[in-house]
Amino acid sequence: MVSADRLPAFAAVSFLLIVVPGPSVLFVIGRALAQGRRAALTTVVGNTLGAHVLIVAVAVALGTGAVVERSVVVFKLPQFVDRGQGHVAGQMLLLGLVFNVIAMASDSVWGLVAATARTWFARSPRRLSPVGGAGGLTMIGLGVTVAVTGRKD
Repeated sequence: MVSADRLPAFAAVSFLLIVVPGPSVLFVIGRALAQGRRAALTTVVGNTLGAHVLIVAVAVALGTGAVVERSVVVFKLPQFVDRGQGHVAGQMLLLGLVFNVIAMASDSVWGLVAATARTWFARSPRRLSPVGGAGGLTMIGLGVTVAVTGRKD
């Protein structure tokens, strides 16, 4: 499968990409602030299953792995896959699994921290009031980001 020196390197690069908050992390944080720990963790599981694991599994099952394996042009992106080790589709699935485990752990930490902050804010009505405003600003920011960076057609 994936060589022993490439797997830790892939995990490190994945961690660096994942740890920076993106839209899914902002969504998890918003759910944690609005509804608490259980909602945040449920959102993390939903994001992971809906956006990552199932898409990769279905794509590889439908033959994308074989196409990528045979394509010199496409196969120059996955530098962590070693063709010499064989089982390229299996290597891609393993790397995808590693990426998703790291993403799920990172998103869970963000959600748990936000839920803990929610609990702290909820102890005082004066502290809780800005949370609603911050949540609203976060959603507006997400909307503006999608509007500005979305498709141009």
